[in-house]
Amino acid sequence: MARRGARLGRTALATATALVAAAALAACGGGGGSGSGGPVTSIRVLDYYNNEPDRTVYAQTLDACGRQAGVTIEREVVPGASLIAKVLQQASSRTLPDVLMIDNPDLQQIAATGALNPVTDFGLSADGYAEGIVSASTYEGKVYGLQPVTNTIGLFYNEDMLAQAGVTPPKTWDELKAAAAKLTSGNRYGLAFAAPANYEGTWQFLPFMWSNGGDETNIASPQVAQALQLWVDLVGSGSSSRSVVNWTQADVAEQFGAGNAAMMVNGPWQFPVLDEVAGLKYGVVPIPVPQAGATEVAPLGGETWTLPRTGDDARQKKAAEIVACLNSDANQMDLATKRSTVPTKTALLDSFVAQAPKMAAFTEQVKTARSRTGKLGADWPAAATKIYTAVQSAITGGATPDAALRQAQNG
Repeated sequence: MARRGARLGRTALATATALVAAAALAACGGGGGSGSGGPVTSIRVLDYYNNEPDRTVYAQTLDACGRQAGVTIEREVVPGASLIAKVLQQASSRTLPDVLMIDNPDLQQIAATGALNPVTDFGLSADGYAEGIVSASTYEGKVYGLQPVTNTIGLFYNEDMLAQAGVTPPKTWDELKAAAAKLTSGNRYGLAFAAPANYEGTWQFLPFMWSNGGDETNIASPQVAQALQLWVDLVGSGSSSRSVVNWTQADVAEQFGAGNAAMMVNGPWQFPVLDEVAGLKYGVVPIPVPQAGATEVAPLGGETWTLPRTGDDARQKKAAEIVACLNSDANQMDLATKRSTVPTKTALLDSFVAQAPKMAAFTEQVKTARSRTGKLGADWPAAATKIYTAVQSAITGGATPDAALRQAQNG
């Protein structure tokens, strides 16, 4: 599920402990050994960009970076759900790649095992990157990855439907509820969002929770309950479908594209799908905030590029050149444009929006967005599970928002 930002592999949770032992072995001498000698002619890369256009876009970029560094890129691509298991196997066999791409919420778990080098050990710096991006790639005060592009979610709206109903894109929760109610008609819901019992459901809820002052360190708070009550009210009033508890973000986009929802919460990776729908005109604005003037705080998605401890100094130095190249200003702009993502260096944001005005809402949100692991680090997945568990319970009527959050927090 690359580019969807919500990936937090369940496999990572199951294998993190085992990876500690495997990484300890790898750190003693992986991928070729420090005494391999001779010039470095190839660099091994592992990532999960196995779908188009990402597969080809990154193949072209990596190959260009390889030529610049004077090496051939030997790239292995695996499905996202298989990446952590693959890393575990490679750590055990001391065959870790020279460059490893990791979904940013997984970085701290893997860095905690000792399998990664701080990128700063090779002269790389995260200066000038968005604060949330740096936080996502930092573990115990050291930066372990550099992320060239990021993504987040916004509020999509059908321009024709809103115009016909005399509705303007909502900016606050009250406006969102009023707009969703007015736009609900027949088989059409006013708003679609994804609230499944997985990390994708948590990802979609975070802008509402965080923008209201909610905190994952303790979800049993009035701020989180108010955000969850908003979702419960939208479903209970009929403005949103009860099926949201089963919908993925792809399902939500399908409903929106088919005209079954006038607005939806989703990300820019849906642009290619929506642009194929004949006659569909849509816009995107930031996620509405609790009250006018409040700051919208969205989650940051995307992948970071890391340097595993392979035990071969020469290869690690050459791998650092590849990571630096992927994060050059030119490649950040190119990757963001081709992949409907946002550059992570703040100095590039204005020029990026000038080139890609469709990305304006997402780019604006990146400035105040947060990393999911910023507060809890490697403990984030446990909190994410609590959040989607409470969301499911409250929307399905199993408990009030207050009770659902207390049960999940203490469960």
